[in-house]
Amino acid sequence: MTVDRVGLVVHGGRAEAVLAARAVRAWCAENAVGCADIDVWQEGSRHSALEEVEAAGDPDLIVTLGGDGTFLRGARLAAEHDALVLGVDLGRLGFLTEVPVREVHSALEAVRDGRITVESRMLLTMRASCRLEVPAQMEALLRYGRGPMLPPPRVRGECESGNEWGVALNVIALNDVVLEKLARDRQVSVGVYLAGRLLACYSADALLVATPTGSTAYSFAAGGPVVSPRAEGLVFTPVAPHMVFNRSVVAAPDEPVALRVLARSGQAAVSIDGQLRGVLSPGDWIGVYAAPRRLKAVRLGPMDFYGRLRERMNLTDAPAALADGEAAPLWPVTTPPPADLAHLALPLAPDDGPGHP
Repeated sequence: MTVDRVGLVVHGGRAEAVLAARAVRAWCAENAVGCADIDVWQEGSRHSALEEVEAAGDPDLIVTLGGDGTFLRGARLAAEHDALVLGVDLGRLGFLTEVPVREVHSALEAVRDGRITVESRMLLTMRASCRLEVPAQMEALLRYGRGPMLPPPRVRGECESGNEWGVALNVIALNDVVLEKLARDRQVSVGVYLAGRLLACYSADALLVATPTGSTAYSFAAGGPVVSPRAEGLVFTPVAPHMVFNRSVVAAPDEPVALRVLARSGQAAVSIDGQLRGVLSPGDWIGVYAAPRRLKAVRLGPMDFYGRLRERMNLTDAPAALADGEAAPLWPVTTPPPADLAHLALPLAPDDGPGHP
C-alpha cells in the first residue's frame, strides 16, 4: 500500500521510545516518506485530535512508540482522520500494541509492501444532556505535575440535537467511558439504562462502559469479563456498587447505555479513555453507544490475544491439572483444519507462520 506520510506519537519519557523514533524517521527519509511528530503538549496547551492531525500534515499512518497509553493517543488521532495506526510495544502490561521495538523497521517495510492485515476495532461515542466542561478549580488541581488537559469535547454539528436526545459530542473512545464520584466520602448515584430501559439505580464509586478492546483495562480491574477484541458489544461494569447485584452486563452493539446522575447524588466526573473530560451535576446524563467509524489497526499476522492474556496476566495452570500430565491440543495444529472447521479462527500450522516462504 502507499504510505505518503507518517505521524509519530512518542512516549518522550522512555529512552527506548526516543531511539525507536529516530529509526522511524530514518526509514521515512530513506523511502521519501513524509514524517511529522505529533506533540500534544506543544505550546503549553492540549489540542483536539483534529488540530493535532492537521498540524502533522494529515498522515495516513500513525505510529505509536510506547505502551497502551501512547497507543490510545495515537488511536484517537487515527480515528479522527481515518488513518491506519501501528503500535510499537514499549509498555509493561499492554494488550494494544503490536510490534516489538526491535522489529519496527521490518514492520514499516511490511506496511509499505502491503504485507499486513487491517483489524477493525469498535469505538464508542456519546451524547450528553449538556456540553462537557471541567470546572476551572478542578483543572488547576489536575494540571499539577501532569501538563495541560485535553480541551472540552466539541459538539458534532452534523448531528441533530434535541431536548430528549441531548447534544452529540465529538468523542471517540477505544477503551471506555467512565462516570465516577468526585467526593471521596460519598458514592455517586446513577440510573443505568440499557437500550432505553432502566436496568437499575446504582450507588457506586464509578460506572463504566467499555468496548471489547477495553475489557482488559479498567473494566477488568473492576471485575468485568475478558472479551475478545474481535467481538462486538458494550460492556457495562459497576465499580464497588453498594448493592447485591454487582455483575457486568454485555449489551449488543446497537443497544446504547445511558447513565443519569440522580437528583440527590453528588457531582460525577466523566473520563474518556482515562482522560477527565467533564463534570456532571444531578439531573445530567450521558448516553454511550457504538461509533459509526472504526479504528483501523495494523496487524502483521494473526493476533494471539489469548496467548497474550496468559502472558500479561501471569496465568498459571492448576496443580491438579498438571498432575494429570501435559495438556494435549484440542486438534492437531500441524495439519490443515478439516472442512467443517475451515471457517474458524484456528492456530496456524508451524510452517504457515509469518516469514515462511
